[in-house]
Amino acid sequence: MPNGDNWQSDVLRDLNGGAASAQGAQPGAGAQPPAGAGAPAPGTPGPAPHPQQAHVPPQNPPHPQNAPYPHTPQPRQAQARPSAGAGGPAGAARPRTPDSRPVVEKDLVAAGLKPRHGESLTARALRAVRRTVSSSAAREVARSTATAEVLQQAVTTGRQIAVTSIRGGAGKTTVAALLGTTYAHYRHDPTLLIEADPALGSLPLRLGAQSLRWTTGDVAGIVEPQMSLLDVTGYLVQLPDNAWLLPGSQGQIGAMLDLRSYEKVMVSLRRYFGVTVVDCETLPAEVARVALSAAQARVLVAPATLEGVASTYAVLEWVRGLPRHVIAGTIVVLTETAPHTGLDLDAATAKLTATGAGVHVLPYDRHLAAGGTIRTELLAHATRQSATQLAADVFQLSQKRR
Repeated sequence: MPNGDNWQSDVLRDLNGGAASAQGAQPGAGAQPPAGAGAPAPGTPGPAPHPQQAHVPPQNPPHPQNAPYPHTPQPRQAQARPSAGAGGPAGAARPRTPDSRPVVEKDLVAAGLKPRHGESLTARALRAVRRTVSSSAAREVARSTATAEVLQQAVTTGRQIAVTSIRGGAGKTTVAALLGTTYAHYRHDPTLLIEADPALGSLPLRLGAQSLRWTTGDVAGIVEPQMSLLDVTGYLVQLPDNAWLLPGSQGQIGAMLDLRSYEKVMVSLRRYFGVTVVDCETLPAEVARVALSAAQARVLVAPATLEGVASTYAVLEWVRGLPRHVIAGTIVVLTETAPHTGLDLDAATAKLTATGAGVHVLPYDRHLAAGGTIRTELLAHATRQSATQLAADVFQLSQKRR
């Protein structure tokens, strides 16, 4: 697995060198933001920083768990052709503005059934009774408060969290969506979700996006170091709670994400967002391996089955041969795709943690199993707790790696 710091530094030097060349050819051309962009968002630097120079979140007091997030600047209309200075080096050909496409075709929307709650009415009623007659409610509030404090920690540089798996159908995109929405809910700075699993990826659908226009490959040919947050968000899909999505494709078969485009986008955008969650291709795809090497924390998703655990253990044994921080910064998520998997979770967890990786179990949830857009209010209580704790643990790991 390549050294992530090296390639990110190389790409950053290329970006800065290209910007400097453009300014030398046309004095002052790169110094002004594009017309109509407005002032940069608070806390957003102008020129691209050194990899260790940081993204600094707004200096606001911590928000309570359910408090609304501060208003974020609305993106410019993506339908308009980017103005001069926002779309590449001076004199470069302007990329064609892609047509907007729906995430789900209109005639298929009606095929989706009404979303189910993650747990049955009986289970919800029993849990409410237990909370009323026991002292567990106070402990749960204390635990939730401690988890929220971890998730709201300030960052010095944008944290990159890569989510991958070794086979399809493991729940990789579901876990990436849960992590992204959790960070967006708790944190004050913007959260970015990038789909690096391009062809027919389901991340936009899981996040509730209605339509797509710009993709990772498109933005790679547009983004420049001197762009402001307002410029950048004009090419992204806005999600609730100060979150943004950059899809990998428009759902077309054959769409590919090349390594150079991925590297340029990640290096260019990382300074605008406190946390970036990357939904990678399955291993051993090249982009996935590069994403894992550059991330400050890694999430490896596997089905909670005997085959899933055996395959994941083999991968972790290989990872142990890499630098120590790679396995130490990895968490395995075992996803229960059925109510009763027939797997001894305690024994499986003990086997996987012996490699040095962390392990979390995402319990079976009827709402997640049905597919479609994830509605957090319909998740089972145990699922919300598990997803929030997973996000906190992954974030803590990312803070240990600079």
